[in-house]
Amino acid sequence: MKADEARPGHGVRLIQKVSSGRAFAKVAPHVVPALDRAVHRLTRGKVLLSARMLPGVILTTTGAKSGLPRRTPLACMPEGDGTWLLIGSNFGRPGHPAWTANLLAHPDAEISWKGRDIAVRARLLEGEEREEAWAAALRFWPPYAAYQARVERRIRLFRLTRVNA
Repeated sequence: MKADEARPGHGVRLIQKVSSGRAFAKVAPHVVPALDRAVHRLTRGKVLLSARMLPGVILTTTGAKSGLPRRTPLACMPEGDGTWLLIGSNFGRPGHPAWTANLLAHPDAEISWKGRDIAVRARLLEGEEREEAWAAALRFWPPYAAYQARVERRIRLFRLTRVNA
């Protein structure tokens, strides 16, 4: 599935406008992941509420400091070649999200994608590859530009690739 095919159709502009705001950035990090975790668990991995806005995965990483498994519901951009792009926007808040530090320390991870668990390896994108991915992410979900404009840090982008079992 290409990124443009994965984007929801109706009400997208309104959702993008709301999600670009500072109020959303204050509330969403506390509400959206908790709801996603609960619904994902209740539906045995088949439903993510936030996927009504954007495609999503549950990312399981190894904690950078703790070494413990960490499960994080995230929006993602599925790429046409069976890879996924993760954008560490943190809803436009100042710090990098913890899951990005986890992937930097331990790039082997797992995602739950449409009810299937898939082993993946993450790679931080840099240089021209990052710029191309960032441009694609902005076409896919324009509010990422508002998130970047609010923060001094450079938003981290990771490409997840399947690890053959």
